[in-house]
Amino acid sequence: MLNHGPTVLVSSQHEGRRDVMAAAWNMPLDFSPPKVAVVIDKATYTRELVDASGEFVLAVPCAAQAQLTADVGHVSGREVDKFKRFGIQAQPGQKVDAPLIEGCLAWLECVVYPEPYVEHRYDLFLAEVVSAWAEDWAFVNGRWVDQLEVQRRALHHLGAGQFFTSGGLLVTQAAA
Repeated sequence: MLNHGPTVLVSSQHEGRRDVMAAAWNMPLDFSPPKVAVVIDKATYTRELVDASGEFVLAVPCAAQAQLTADVGHVSGREVDKFKRFGIQAQPGQKVDAPLIEGCLAWLECVVYPEPYVEHRYDLFLAEVVSAWAEDWAFVNGRWVDQLEVQRRALHHLGAGQFFTSGGLLVTQAAA
């Protein structure tokens, strides 16, 4: 589900604490078993929770969530509950404790393959996808469906709060 290179939301949870962050550096690694890689900076609260729990969710946000995606990338979960501040609705994961962010195109529940050197040195996490699904209208027969409605398309990060979709540029500003 990541082959088209979208920005993702990484959610994590441990002992009742949860967080979400945006990540543009992610990729699929294998199909059997399915594996992914994602960069989670060691300074983030999300990383602290992933380190403690050994799991996370990658959610593929749509263009309608561009502002949310920018916002969660500019505020620390140590300082504010992002779910409350930004009105994020979430459901419990099916196979992991990390929350599933509502309104996204797809979700991948992941369990970390512990690689302490790689995680510490490169902030790179390798994980097995233990459950994955997408909206029926967005992902059909193993491929993404081109969406005519721009707000239903996946986001690709350009930097500085800007994203694009296959249909054009969306400019966002992080909330203060």
